[in-house]
Amino acid sequence: MALETLLSETLGIVRKPILPKVLNKKLTLITGGSSGIGLAVARQIGEAGGTVILVARGLENLEIAKKEVEELGGTAHIYTCNLSDTDSCKALVEKVLEDHGPIDVLINNAGRSIRRSVDDAYDRIHDFERTMDLNYFGCLQMILGFLPSMRERKKGHIINISSAGCQSNVPRFSAYIASKSALDAFSRCLTNEVAQDNINITTVYMPLVRTPMIAPTKTYDYLPVMSPERAAQLVLKSLVTKQKKVTTPLGSLAEVVYDVSPTSATRIMNLSYQFEEKLRAYQAKQKAKKAQAEVA
Repeated sequence: MALETLLSETLGIVRKPILPKVLNKKLTLITGGSSGIGLAVARQIGEAGGTVILVARGLENLEIAKKEVEELGGTAHIYTCNLSDTDSCKALVEKVLEDHGPIDVLINNAGRSIRRSVDDAYDRIHDFERTMDLNYFGCLQMILGFLPSMRERKKGHIINISSAGCQSNVPRFSAYIASKSALDAFSRCLTNEVAQDNINITTVYMPLVRTPMIAPTKTYDYLPVMSPERAAQLVLKSLVTKQKKVTTPLGSLAEVVYDVSPTSATRIMNLSYQFEEKLRAYQAKQKAKKAQAEVA
């Protein structure tokens, strides 16, 4: 709860009465909208009476999400799509534009994370391909598909959910962070091309959030991880302020440390990497001893 309180005081949490005014007659498309951060954002938009288009792979979860949003007072439309597949992305964009016309807000939230050191990935180039397919190329196709109608109307907002790991360069996440960083770089360049068209582009640097994405890493069960509801507030903050960058105090601190002293930042991260390596080796040794004892 201490972390939640700190975030509430430092992140400029969005007050609910503001949202109905901001969302008035706006159509918001959220990828990865059937769970985690995407669903939390959709729920809060629903509470404000807004309209969302939810995109995900599984129809069953999308139908559940639609029901939740509408029970809260919002309107939800659902579409299945494999965002890692070019043809599926193209079909989605065409169908949404045909059914609803131009969208006002695109939230690129769907993502794939892989936690594996480079040392364990020498023969796993597919790890890097899979993260790029969804986290970069999938988002890119959404942007390229919906951007023309935004520019034609001279209004639109693109919100990309990135990672605080891009600010701190966390070990073992090279595939994930590289894909998110690619989208960051593309978006910064794009911003300089569409500024005159009243198109806003925001990158939200998310810390660890308690979602299915981090569930496989049991270490995170014991850390003070942000809730999806609080993470949704970061997204809604960007929706209200339209600022180019939304981050947390820790994310900003990591950037400052690296800018001031890259060597110190590297030492800190390398020490954390070595500590976990030693911890893993110790745990493996203890497990082996236990197995031997049971056999004996």
